[in-house]
Amino acid sequence: MGKTTPLPLSIVLLLFISCLMSIIGKLRPWTSLLPPELLSLDLATRLHIDPEITSLASTDFGKLVRVIPAAVLYPLSLDDIVALIRFSFRSSVPFGIAARGRGHSVRGQATAHKGVVVDMRSLDNDHNNGSRIIVDRSSPSVNNWYADVGCEQLWVDVLHATLEHGLAPRSWTDYLYLTVGGTLSNAGISGQSFRHGPQISNVYEMDVVTGRGELVTCSPQTNSELFYAVLGGLGQFGIITRARIALEPAPTKVRWVRLLYHDFIAFTRDQEHLISFNNGSEGIKGLDYVEGSLVMNQSPANNWRSSFFSPDDHSRIISLANEHGILYSLEVAKYYDDEVDGELEALLKGLSFIPDLIFAKDVSYIDFLNRVRSGELELQSQGLWDVPHPWLNLFVPKSRILDFDSGAFKGILRQNNKISGPILVYPMNRNKMSAVIPEEDIFYSIGLLLQSSGTHDWEHLEEQNTEILRFCEKAGIKIKQYLPRYQTKAEWVNHFGPKWDTFKQRKTKFDPKAILSPGQGVFTS
Repeated sequence: MGKTTPLPLSIVLLLFISCLMSIIGKLRPWTSLLPPELLSLDLATRLHIDPEITSLASTDFGKLVRVIPAAVLYPLSLDDIVALIRFSFRSSVPFGIAARGRGHSVRGQATAHKGVVVDMRSLDNDHNNGSRIIVDRSSPSVNNWYADVGCEQLWVDVLHATLEHGLAPRSWTDYLYLTVGGTLSNAGISGQSFRHGPQISNVYEMDVVTGRGELVTCSPQTNSELFYAVLGGLGQFGIITRARIALEPAPTKVRWVRLLYHDFIAFTRDQEHLISFNNGSEGIKGLDYVEGSLVMNQSPANNWRSSFFSPDDHSRIISLANEHGILYSLEVAKYYDDEVDGELEALLKGLSFIPDLIFAKDVSYIDFLNRVRSGELELQSQGLWDVPHPWLNLFVPKSRILDFDSGAFKGILRQNNKISGPILVYPMNRNKMSAVIPEEDIFYSIGLLLQSSGTHDWEHLEEQNTEILRFCEKAGIKIKQYLPRYQTKAEWVNHFGPKWDTFKQRKTKFDPKAILSPGQGVFTS
């Protein structure tokens, strides 16, 4: 009888894998959009293709775009994220991967067409033993406190955890129910940004999974190119898994003040004065928060962002707004523990608001920071939160803000009686920002947070957004969009300007197969 020749080991392994795939395929359905070899990974049981699950991950807070992924991963640990990205990178046909926190983008930025959406909130689980927010300092002899925070954590949870130590992050967004990784991938701005910069300017260190599937610790001193690329990098260079956030002593109280103007020139002059105030000769520190908004019949002083005014005051303000067409509300805050009257009086001295139209209240620090939450809950109870949100956020150079007021505020928006929702306008300092901004030392953040009723009126609001953008282009106002989602490469090149070549080079270095954040459209337009 002849001698049997053993099969080569490579053939045996191939047959084994094929057999395993056949068995697994019979146990659970799979999709032709992804390689079947994914089922051999440890994360396979946490990778879901159920239509109900992929449908939930196909849209975002904006409800304007629907892009169905092939699967959704609910990672148990960071190893799952590393393994998924590494698999795609090594695949002959790489697939897109999008990290999703609360899905608070408005134009599909957190989606992945025929790819995998990673539900980052899944990391907040018992497996990680509650160790995803840790407060510490660099050394016992240095009062340099920080919080090591998992990217999936909500800022409101970071606030509560750090307050237990009498500390808090220095920079915030107006809405706290966003993930740390989400805001750091964009910028994270609000009325504190003029003082401390956006949230991306208050990070000491990060852990990042690059588009090559490498888990890298980076900081200004170590792997600094990746560090600065990822912060505000629109998710294009890596998925943030941990961030070391700068902390400061937390105050206990806030004096919250609103001042009304009918003159836009006086309004902006006073705003710019307040954000430029340095510590006074008597040791008076500047304000901690400066924002502003429009008050019109369609955009009342009390709205879902905050119900600051009493019913009587609100009626009076609306009456004046109808008389003047538009009022401008300057919103400021001063943090304190014991006494604030003297300092605040000195800071507001000489401002040109309408006499007797200054309103103030004292609230706790946590209630001030979480002021938007009550409005969200009210809209949810009315079925008006989970509706289309065609928001538009712009940065407008200081030199053209009067033209923007004339053409957009007093022109396009005032003539439209169908809009409803807050309209924000407040200045920021260039030297505190590292995001893509206008080429001027001071620029204005404009937020058109207009609300849809849930029907097709969002299409009208989108047309209005387009009209505003066309007005800016025709008038030569060199705006920059915040939280952008452009449709063409030319638009992205124009957005980044001289930073485009560096952005493209970093993409080649850290995500050469363009796997990460495909819904952003930077390299998939």
